[in-house]
Amino acid sequence: MITKENQNNYKYILKGSLVLFIYFFFSYFQTLPFALLHINTNELPNLVKIIYTLSVELLMMSIIFYIFEKEYKKAFQDIKKNHRKYFDENLKYYIIGLITMMGANILINILGGGLSANETAIRTEYATLPIYTFISAVILAPLLEESVFRLGFRAIFKNDFLFITISSLVFGGLHLLTNPLNELFPLYLLSYCSCGIAFAYMLKKTNNILVSSFFHFMHNGLILALQTFLLIFS
Repeated sequence: MITKENQNNYKYILKGSLVLFIYFFFSYFQTLPFALLHINTNELPNLVKIIYTLSVELLMMSIIFYIFEKEYKKAFQDIKKNHRKYFDENLKYYIIGLITMMGANILINILGGGLSANETAIRTEYATLPIYTFISAVILAPLLEESVFRLGFRAIFKNDFLFITISSLVFGGLHLLTNPLNELFPLYLLSYCSCGIAFAYMLKKTNNILVSSFFHFMHNGLILALQTFLLIFS
């Protein structure tokens, strides 16, 4: 028998599944228009590629925000009343995730591993396209990734353990698609999953996507600030 509660569950599962589909579709087929027009994207000017990529990301975010419009409206109302409380209560979870990430990275360096392919690509991109990288990594990525990997997965998985585990593993794993599978891969995965676990736990505790989004903003901003420092003084 389908009750009203079950209908709501099915509705949220559908919304979460739709958001995941949109994210992966846009991510893997965003260059399809160029392929259909037989345009080599490697020959396009950087400005054209930047404008196109930002336009695709903004379109994707607009669709996802429309799907989760109700959830975001509630989150905005809630965060206006409880922002200080949420920051104080969740800062410790972010710090634990950050320390775990740093510990995993230290072990990777000790064992002879280098930067992940994703991190190398970001650093290279930031050195040549700093403004675009800042907009994409610090502003757009946290909003998009929290909407997909936290809010999207939460709509599908009501069990807290499954939600936190699966969302953080997928989040971390997608950052390592181009990394080789070797004995250090679990450490790379831990490095990327640690903050994802913290962000997922924040959503579980507060039921407010803007809390994890804020800490994700802060995290990416700190990482980019460190890279700026290294670029200037290296």
